[in-house]
Amino acid sequence: MSPQARRDDLIRAALDLFGSRAPELVTVDDIVARAEVSRPLFYRYFSSLRELQVEALRTVTDGLIDRLAGLEEGPPPERLRAAVRGLIDVADSYRAGYIALLRSGSVIATSETNAAIDHVRNRAVELILDALGVGEPSPMLLLTLRCWTAVVEGALLSWLQERTVAREDLDGWLVDQLAAMLSATAAHDPTVPVVAGAQ
Repeated sequence: MSPQARRDDLIRAALDLFGSRAPELVTVDDIVARAEVSRPLFYRYFSSLRELQVEALRTVTDGLIDRLAGLEEGPPPERLRAAVRGLIDVADSYRAGYIALLRSGSVIATSETNAAIDHVRNRAVELILDALGVGEPSPMLLLTLRCWTAVVEGALLSWLQERTVAREDLDGWLVDQLAAMLSATAAHDPTVPVVAGAQ
């Protein structure tokens, strides 16, 4: 196995373990047992458990960015719904890592992971502006979009932990939330475009 493949394997082992317990409760011994390697081999690739935790969480944010990078063409609601579906897929694939990344007070959070989260949020706002055809957003529109990204994060966190809403209903509902928020904002700022919901 190449060095990069071994490193990736250790990250995958950590993310697998995050699926059954909080990242701060996963030990080096747990990870080497899951990856079927020795402790000395672990320390050949990572200087500390903290470094691996950060790298594992960065894998989650990289996945979110990748999903937002290639957006299909079409009307704004369809493009946004496809983007939200992609975010749901990544969040579900890395469930515990996503929860650890975004939950309030996570001991894994660092300035580095916080910057990565902000990058995802900013990319989501750019994506929506592009879908809406807006080049110069007003302050009120930007505030609306940033609030919506917080709604998406909160909804995904709740959904990942409770699964009380069918997955196939989640993306349409979230895009409908954005349409409603844009409509409310347009009543106060006529420069804000209004879009139809996902239904």
